[in-house]
Amino acid sequence: MKQYSKEFKESIIARMLTPNNVSIPELVRETGIPKDTLYSWRTKARKGTTSVKSKIHGELSSEEKFNIVLETASLNETELSEYCRREGLFPQQISVWQENCRQAHAPQTSKADKTTIRVQKKSIKRLETDLSRKEKALAEVAALLILQKKAHALWEAPEGGKPIKLSVVK
Repeated sequence: MKQYSKEFKESIIARMLTPNNVSIPELVRETGIPKDTLYSWRTKARKGTTSVKSKIHGELSSEEKFNIVLETASLNETELSEYCRREGLFPQQISVWQENCRQAHAPQTSKADKTTIRVQKKSIKRLETDLSRKEKALAEVAALLILQKKAHALWEAPEGGKPIKLSVVK
């Protein structure tokens, strides 16, 4: 049975829990850790029987998260890792919180805007379908024209002779 370091185990558990919510099959592919081991770690973490601190479970207030984002904004990767070890956090959590802060002041779309966007998406989809249909028809017509030219060249009158007449059998 393979032993994993406490830090490694905690980092994997943090990725399985909120806010990251990385799926266990994805972690199995990525790390090679057996799925049963990962399920066990996640179950213990959710029950609180593991040494992972409560900060992993997202029990910080919005204000605390914002303050952490402000504190860590100017840190380089090494300093951030040191800060995270000291505070019992993970860099992935802070990244998610930073993104949430960036998104916090993004313009909100109103219900009317959402309806307009939905109608425009449907219209675009319809136009793309129509364009695709027309492109296929155009390709078919081009192929028929090429075939007609080839047939004409093939059945053209031989040098100095009368043109060959084709008769259609009914």
